[in-house]
Amino acid sequence: MLDGPDGDPAALVETWLGRLERAARARDALAPLFHSESFWRDAAALGPGLRTLCGPQAIAGALAPALAAAGAGGFVLDPDAPPPARVQRVDRTCLEAFLRFETRPGRARAVLRLVAPAPGEPPRAWTLLTALHELKGHEERLGPRRPAGQAESRDFRGPNWLDRRRAAQAFEDRDPAVLVVGAGQAGLAIAARLTALGVDTLVVDRHARVGDTWRRRYHALTLHNQVQVNHLPYLPFPDTWPTYIAKDKLAGWLESYAEAMEINAWTGTEFLGAERAPSGAWQVRLRREGGAERTLSPRHVILATGVSGIPNRPEIPGLGSFRGRVLHSSDYRDGEDFSGRRALVIGTGNSGHDIAQDLWSSGAQATLVQRSPTSVVNIEPSAQLPYAFYSDGPSTEICDLIAVSMPVPLLRRAHRGYTARAQEMDAALLDGLRAKGFRLDFGEDGTGWQFKYLARGGGYYFNVGCSDLIAEGEIGLVQASDLAGFEADAAILADGRRLPLDLVVLATGYKGQEALVARLFGEAVAARVGPVWGFGDGLELRNMFVPTPEPGLWFIAGSLAQCRIYSRYLALQIKAQEEGIALPG
Repeated sequence: MLDGPDGDPAALVETWLGRLERAARARDALAPLFHSESFWRDAAALGPGLRTLCGPQAIAGALAPALAAAGAGGFVLDPDAPPPARVQRVDRTCLEAFLRFETRPGRARAVLRLVAPAPGEPPRAWTLLTALHELKGHEERLGPRRPAGQAESRDFRGPNWLDRRRAAQAFEDRDPAVLVVGAGQAGLAIAARLTALGVDTLVVDRHARVGDTWRRRYHALTLHNQVQVNHLPYLPFPDTWPTYIAKDKLAGWLESYAEAMEINAWTGTEFLGAERAPSGAWQVRLRREGGAERTLSPRHVILATGVSGIPNRPEIPGLGSFRGRVLHSSDYRDGEDFSGRRALVIGTGNSGHDIAQDLWSSGAQATLVQRSPTSVVNIEPSAQLPYAFYSDGPSTEICDLIAVSMPVPLLRRAHRGYTARAQEMDAALLDGLRAKGFRLDFGEDGTGWQFKYLARGGGYYFNVGCSDLIAEGEIGLVQASDLAGFEADAAILADGRRLPLDLVVLATGYKGQEALVARLFGEAVAARVGPVWGFGDGLELRNMFVPTPEPGLWFIAGSLAQCRIYSRYLALQIKAQEEGIALPG
């Protein structure tokens, strides 16, 4: 039973919490509190960075000393969250409760899920999330803690708000504590969090305007998940906005967001490289607009340049013989320039499909080259299945806690279910693609597009029409194994046919961030840091949102939702270091 005494689920949760605190104080075994399949995920509340442990013995062996080391206690139901309730998560019915507790340095949130016991036994925990929410004495400057603005309103002869903003942005008399490289959603999210915590932060971006990382992408691009999932910290999108945000609309929002959140940003600024200064800080070389160079000495550098940084331009046999135009997808803008022309798009991820469809829509003759099997899912409703709980009523903050609280093994199980449902929903489309020779796959162990993204940042397509065009024969399809080479004005197929061409687009993705680290910080730093993104042998993304083996070098990347969620934990870890606060662990 999961209803508790007299049908009160809150009483059941409070009984479990009492058992937890008593066992922790007495140094008794915690294992009996956890189900045989159980998971504890911690986000900087009871240990460094992000970590996930599985199984009652492993959890008990780590949780008890972590609670003691952090001085954690005072677990109570969160009065600002939904009350405990029976819900379906993944493939289980559980009692889900949102909690608050305190540690010596901070205040934290928790999400507890209890599952029904064996007859005669108390409920046991299936999942437990513990997540740092704020640092005591260093809370975000929000609401009642917001700046008063009295200096500008009462000192008529002193500098006004604009004078102070210009001085803050110039960094003429100081170095920033944190330098963020990249003014996309990742860089702006972490800069907004740090600014709210009072950490002096500068964002640099090589483009001319904030938002250009989206503004400069191909003409037809829109986001592939829905608006309610994609808010940035502190400033949600207006309720009047469309469900799927166009790239130029998002670019304009990012620019206005930087202004509204008073984020210090230098655009037209190239990050040339960094090395250690004698002080231990970074010595960062920047080239400003116009060519002047500037050296800064931040204590922290955050790379917010995306899941991938450097365009991948593979060696394609014979392509050097082609005399038409060759573009990487990062340089593609608009199919109108190629109306009436013939184009070959190499790569069948989102970019390859969208570019082929844009070319076709502009009157070009487009053919896709498939290099490896690809996951395909209709944009609606199939691709939105993982985000359904963001539309079910809880606040974005509560939904974010739900998202963080799901450990990778359960996410894999959930996504196998989403992927199987999507295959049923999209059966007619998938059959049409197979009939054209399109090679489909559904991710490792059937986990679908989400885990392809988390593992390698690509290998899937959200269908917004291109798959239908392939199935209908409007857009051509060639397997890479059938591409024999190129001539000056054509591709040559293995059976001897010529495919006349004017344009080749390399939708071949990007190199991993470790290549960018090597370029900017040197091979030795890249070797110390190791791979970035993907899971390797662990249950957390490698080197993301956490201290890396190179002190003062951090990474943030991912979707707008990921950046909103995990920027909190990254910012709190940096703020703790800046204030000399020892986090547990």
